[in-house]
Amino acid sequence: MHAPNRPKHARGDGRLAELDLLRFLAALAVLAFHYLVAYASVWGDRPAELFPALAPIAGLGILGVELFFIISGFVILMTVWGRGLGAFARSRLVRLYPAYWLSLIAVAAVYGLTGAKALNPKLSPGEYLVNATMFQRLFKVTDASGVYWSLWAELRFYLLMAILVIIGVTYGRVLTFTGVWLAAALGVKLLAAAELYDDDVVREIVMPDYAPYFAAGMALYLIHKHGGSWLPWLYVAAGYGLSIDSALARVARRVDAAGFKNMPVTDVSVVIAITLIFVVMSLMALGLIRLKPSRTLTALGGITYPLYLFHSVVAVAVIPLLTGHLPPWATAIVTALTAAALSYLVYSFAERPIQRLLKPRRPTQTATTPAVQVEKASVP
Repeated sequence: MHAPNRPKHARGDGRLAELDLLRFLAALAVLAFHYLVAYASVWGDRPAELFPALAPIAGLGILGVELFFIISGFVILMTVWGRGLGAFARSRLVRLYPAYWLSLIAVAAVYGLTGAKALNPKLSPGEYLVNATMFQRLFKVTDASGVYWSLWAELRFYLLMAILVIIGVTYGRVLTFTGVWLAAALGVKLLAAAELYDDDVVREIVMPDYAPYFAAGMALYLIHKHGGSWLPWLYVAAGYGLSIDSALARVARRVDAAGFKNMPVTDVSVVIAITLIFVVMSLMALGLIRLKPSRTLTALGGITYPLYLFHSVVAVAVIPLLTGHLPPWATAIVTALTAAALSYLVYSFAERPIQRLLKPRRPTQTATTPAVQVEKASVP
C-alpha cells in the first residue's frame, strides 16, 4: 500500500513543541493523582479528605499514563521511520536507563538510609539489582517504585516495534501491523469477557488494555505524516472505543479498592477525559494545535521523564517532614516544586550529559535540517 500525498499541514519530523507540553501535563496529572488522591500512607491520612475540592479532578490524573502511551505510539513510530534496529535499540537504551538508574538509587537510599516506611517495596539487594534491568516483572520481582509499572508496558511496546523495524517500516506495513494488533487486543478482550480463553502469556504480548493507546498514537502519526485517509482514522476510532473500555475498567478497580469517597471519580468523567485526550492528540496530528518551540517548552519536555520517576520518592521523603508544620495545600505545593527542581537537576546535570556521551555522533545540522524529536517524547 502506497502512502498518500504528504498533507499541507505536515511539518516534517522536526521537534513538536506541543508534545513537550502534553508530556509535561501528563506527568503533572500523574503527580496530582498521587499527591492529592492516592498516597494515604505518605500523608498519614486520606488525601481526598484533605483536598475534597480537587480530588474529583486530581483522581483523573491516573489517566496521565494513558496519554503517555498515545504519545509514545506517535513518537516511537517517528523514531523508527528510516532507522535500523541497532539505532532504535541504542536510542531507547540511552533514553530509558540513565534517569531510571538514578531514580532506583534514590529509592534504595531513602528506604535504606532513613526510617521511611510509606510505599516501601521491602526489597532485598538482589531484588534491587533485578529492578536495575527494568525487566523485574518478567522475573516476578516487585517494582522498587510503583510508577515503574508503565515502563514494563513501554518495553513490551518497544519489542513489538523492533519486530516491525526488522520487517521494514513502510506506510502499508505500519497499517497492517496496527490493524492486526488492534484486532488481537479486541479478540483477547472478548474471549476473556466470555470466559472462553485467557492466557497470561498472550496478555503480556498483546497488552489488550494498553494496545489501543499505542496503536492510536501510531495511526495519528501516519495521519500527521501522510494525511488523514480513512483507514488510519478507523484505527484511531477503534483505539478510542477500546481505550474507553480499558480506562473505565482501570479506574473502577481503583475505586473498588479505595472506595468512592477516597477515589471520587465517575464513569462519565473518565469518558470525558479519554475523549479530550483523543481530541487533543487528533488536533495535534492534523497540525491544528501548534506551539512555537522554546527553551521553556524543551525544558518542560526534558524534565517529564525524571519527574515521573522521582515524584514518588520525593513525596515519601518530603511530605512526612512538612505535615504538621504546613497546611496540606502548602505541603503539596512545596513537595511538587521540590520534585520538579530535582527533576531539572537530573535532566540537566545527569541525564543530558550521559545521553550526549552515549549517543552516536551525527552529521552537523544545517539550517534546512530540523532537529528530530525522537528521544524526548516517548516515555513518561
